[in-house]
Amino acid sequence: MTTKTKLRVAVLFGGCSGEYGVSLQSAFSVISHLDSDKYEPVYIGITSSGEWLRFTGDPEKIKNDTWANPTDCVRAIISPCRETQGLMEPETGNIIKLDAAMPVLHGKNGEDGTVQGLLELAGIPVVGCNTLCSALCMDKDRAHKIVSLAGVQVPLAFSKDLLENINYPVFVKPVNAGSSLGISKVYGREELPAAIELAMEFDDDVIIEESINGVEIGCAVLGNENPVVGELDEIELSNGFFDFREKYTLETSAIHVPARITPQKAEEIKETAKNIYKALGCTGFARVDVFLTPAGNIIFNEVNTIPGFTINSRFPKMMQAAGMTMEQIINRTIELAVGA
Repeated sequence: MTTKTKLRVAVLFGGCSGEYGVSLQSAFSVISHLDSDKYEPVYIGITSSGEWLRFTGDPEKIKNDTWANPTDCVRAIISPCRETQGLMEPETGNIIKLDAAMPVLHGKNGEDGTVQGLLELAGIPVVGCNTLCSALCMDKDRAHKIVSLAGVQVPLAFSKDLLENINYPVFVKPVNAGSSLGISKVYGREELPAAIELAMEFDDDVIIEESINGVEIGCAVLGNENPVVGELDEIELSNGFFDFREKYTLETSAIHVPARITPQKAEEIKETAKNIYKALGCTGFARVDVFLTPAGNIIFNEVNTIPGFTINSRFPKMMQAAGMTMEQIINRTIELAVGA
């Protein structure tokens, strides 16, 4: 009787990003629900200063951010050489071949195509979106332009050099950032300089968008050529907007799954989400966020190519509401990467 060989899958976590801590929680959840009968995990941690380490300790240490220690870690790098197709440990001389790699990295230096490019160069199948898609989705301005060409309505954008033509309120955002970091809602011109300065702390370019009167609807999309969409979710805000604090505390907001909309409108949004997903070249999985206005218009907001993966995160919740367990979700994302 032949024993089926397990696939060796790297899980990348941490990173040089303001979302480092969120990545640790997502990675712990992914690791906790990885099918040990099918996969042999290899943990690759990236410190907030950019040091790459292979972690071999208890995954609980990832959750509580005590993982980066000399006992559990050894320096490691992804070799760009396709013959290696894996991880090298310079201090030990070990080479660990990888069948796939799942970046569980949020924000810049992880979700923006940088790590995906390294993995593709090394010939390692990437779980999730590829380099070009990741970079495009991270760039809010270019993503909106492409989605607009696909026939989907996008928010009106204003140039920061033509401030006299702005209708308030508006949102000022870093072009490349995640988890609403650096975003401000501005109600008058006098507030713009401080908002632009804040956004520039997270990126070297900003985008100014009209404020959409409507509810935000999330769409969990899973697949390659023929993606499926889970149950939609709806963000209910009591005030302000869904900023970094609200996303991870829900102090004054609530998330409803499924969204409180008609079945007909839900199907229309799901088709729109698939259209956006394909227009931006998404593969594997992503969360597509749109606005639904009181008039019933669907307006694109953004795509998260590595959405949160904790048990309480929106993407898993939406897929679970559609009948998939956390284990099935993660298993399917890996299968899509390796062509199983």
